[in-house]
Amino acid sequence: MTENEILLGVGLTVALAVGSQILASRLRIPALIVLLPAGFAAGALTDVVRPDKLLGPAFPPLVSVSVALILYDAGLGLDLRHLKGATRNVVVRLMVLGVLLTWGTVMVLGPTLFGVPAAVASMIGIILVVSGPTVVGPLLEHVRPSDKVRRILMWEGSLIDPVGGILGAVVFHSIVSGGLQTGHFRFGSFFAGIAVGLAGGTVGAALLWFTLRLLRLGETLGTLAQLATVVVVAAGCDMLFDDTGLIAAIVTGLTVANLPGFDMPARRPFFETLVQLIIGLLFISISATVTPQSVGPELLPTLALVAALVLLVRPLVALLSAIGTDLVARERAFIGWMAPRGIVAASTATTFSASLTTAGLRDADRILPITFLVIVGTVVIYALTARPVAARLGIARPPRARPLLVGGDPWVIDLARSLRTAGLDVLMWAGGGQERDRIREAGIELAAGELMATVTDPRARLEGVTSVFLLTDDDDFNVLASIVMEDSVEGSVYRVGPPPDSRGVVAPHTGGDTLFGPELVRHALAARHEQGARFHVRAASEPRPPGYETLFVVRRDGRLEPVTEDLSVTAQEGDTLVLLGPAPGAGPTS
Repeated sequence: MTENEILLGVGLTVALAVGSQILASRLRIPALIVLLPAGFAAGALTDVVRPDKLLGPAFPPLVSVSVALILYDAGLGLDLRHLKGATRNVVVRLMVLGVLLTWGTVMVLGPTLFGVPAAVASMIGIILVVSGPTVVGPLLEHVRPSDKVRRILMWEGSLIDPVGGILGAVVFHSIVSGGLQTGHFRFGSFFAGIAVGLAGGTVGAALLWFTLRLLRLGETLGTLAQLATVVVVAAGCDMLFDDTGLIAAIVTGLTVANLPGFDMPARRPFFETLVQLIIGLLFISISATVTPQSVGPELLPTLALVAALVLLVRPLVALLSAIGTDLVARERAFIGWMAPRGIVAASTATTFSASLTTAGLRDADRILPITFLVIVGTVVIYALTARPVAARLGIARPPRARPLLVGGDPWVIDLARSLRTAGLDVLMWAGGGQERDRIREAGIELAAGELMATVTDPRARLEGVTSVFLLTDDDDFNVLASIVMEDSVEGSVYRVGPPPDSRGVVAPHTGGDTLFGPELVRHALAARHEQGARFHVRAASEPRPPGYETLFVVRRDGRLEPVTEDLSVTAQEGDTLVLLGPAPGAGPTS
């Protein structure tokens, strides 16, 4: 390829990777639905978006290192302290039974449907046990199921990716060490590969402990240290023993996430952005290597395999996993209808397929197109049917906002009651015991303590919350929390304004959108409420009484829009207003 063709190919690949994810976010669908056909079409219609031509023999090693970064990032999100009780039991069963039944089904059906050797069927089966939060998450945001179901599926998706990566590497080394013969394993080589991966993970964790704990690098250098450590450790392990870098990356991430006292900037915006870009580039590149000629013969048998996985295996796994738990029938049914395959399946299929083909395993080149079709099939099926199925089962929440109000003062609780009267699913959190008692007495749902872990742990995510309103009487807390929590919710983070003469530790105008305007700051709201002012809910079609001020507009589709210092909201027909009325005897306000 000429220099101009290479530049065009690189530019087109990046543009497709980023553009596809932007389009998917606007359509509120999993990015895979756009990335896979975009890459496949680009590879079929052009010769420049072909990583095997652009990068040549460097492509498989780059894929391996890229997958290591993704799996390290996935490991960082696995804080096992938050996996408790009944949720833990169901998730563990889903993983164990899912691996055994999926792997076993593909091993049984693979030779019959595709005519491949047992070793190839085994490799395909272990690749397809993974799912992943990058594809499950967007589907759940679209469906909005109950918290219990959402938590189980997100934990399963987050855990099964690294577990599947480890098992994939294990099966790969079993096949290679066995001389590509079914049932013949060289246990010495197999355990040596596992040992290399575990040792690499230990070295990676030690390096991060040294750079981040002892040297106390800041956010920028700390992020660079993580990136360099994962790349070096993964590449070094792969040099010693093929594909053990995946094990090393997972072990490093899990250790960092769960080792006591390992306080570090685990997932900063740059690293998250880099991982998101890598995911897009990998899917475009991998899809571009799958030719129409390679998928054509696999189409019909893969459809049969997808039907078996979707209609038989996953429902059976969910049914068995829910035995003896408090999951009701409709929750079990929806969990049995949610198992899309994602990025780790595609990436590991590329790596293992190329390696096994080079090693001389017959039909190993069919692993990637079969995996590609299973990914497309499962993502499309679940994306098109998940919401109707959830609605039919009655576990989908209404498409309305779910605000989290942080604070337990009387005026905050009164505001929460009004928002609930307006039809919203309101959640509250407060730190003090007396404040929490007030919230319970008011009959408002009180968030668990873990929900506020995002204030100190950037790896955590707020489940199901669409916006956060920081309304405590500590202005510094409101500012700091708004900064930390910006990337932890689907929508925006707002804070009540500090008094004009506020001189806290943090600059009063730093972080988060400030609510309501300069006249309705924290102390003014509290004082007016104490004097008898109350919040009122009225239809937008009704005239606003004199002296009443608009604080929120609840759109007829359930969205919540607050009035801020920088934005006044205009109500429309069918909307609902949350107003602050004057105190008895007070004069009208503007």
